[in-house]
Amino acid sequence: MQVHYFAAARAARGLAEEEINGPQTLGELVEELSRIEGATAAGTSLAEVLQRCTFLVDGESTSDSGYVLAGAARVDVLPPFAGG
Repeated sequence: MQVHYFAAARAARGLAEEEINGPQTLGELVEELSRIEGATAAGTSLAEVLQRCTFLVDGESTSDSGYVLAGAARVDVLPPFAGG
């Protein structure tokens, strides 16, 4: 599935998007992504950013770690941001 990063998540990951295969649930995806090294200019790690994120799985908003990703094509990682 394609994982798309926005705002602070993009800054911490250093990528706008990437292909991730394997995780069966949103919780497993977050665990896998949390192991990635990197940080924002403010020194915040991707793991720290992910704790505050909401996610869109094929356009459906969720923060349920048990959400099943089988068949999902895209996950958007959305940190909180000002103005919206």
